[in-house]
Amino acid sequence: MNTAALRELIKRAHAHEAQTGHLARLLNGRRADLHPSITLGDATQESEATLYRFVQAYLNQVPDLIDAAANVAVEAGISAQIQPVLNIALEYFIQPPKILAGHEGLDSLLDEAYLAHRLVEEVNDLYIRHFAQPLIPLDTTVANLIAHNLIGEPFANELDEVVHHSVDQMLNEEAFEHEAVQAYKDRLTSPETGVAWKRWPCLSRQLGIEINMP
Repeated sequence: MNTAALRELIKRAHAHEAQTGHLARLLNGRRADLHPSITLGDATQESEATLYRFVQAYLNQVPDLIDAAANVAVEAGISAQIQPVLNIALEYFIQPPKILAGHEGLDSLLDEAYLAHRLVEEVNDLYIRHFAQPLIPLDTTVANLIAHNLIGEPFANELDEVVHHSVDQMLNEEAFEHEAVQAYKDRLTSPETGVAWKRWPCLSRQLGIEINMP
């Protein structure tokens, strides 16, 4: 996987942010519009820093996610199933959809990271429906809800439609009826796969933001 190019994009975006402060201003402007269930630090300065740390972690984990998934796929013998997901996730960054035209720096990469994380989430939902377990055992739901809120509607909803279109092109019901699917399911539940996933860099690590559900 060419995550080196992705890491370089993230590095340049951080340099752009250091010069312009564009994302910091954007996040500060959106802080008051966050859903009440999203809790930040009490102090204004603390909450602004928390939001920025979250975005950094959310972005920086994408290449780690792709590298880890590619390694697990090789070790567990499921590259044919995982590779298309990873390729599309990378394409979001290397060749962004037209919907992202005009975005730059960390602002653009937040949108692209959201696309990548949401792609994994949608594919996981499909695999749970067919195999009763996710393709990639990483729950990004809460982080994606926060990112969706930071990006704002209706644009975040438009990004969701991009993801749905990608999944529809990549996976359909017939794909799960192939003769090789059962063999894949057996590999998915094998001890080798379980051991490989234990090294996964889980997104549930503390990012400094929580959603309090009623």
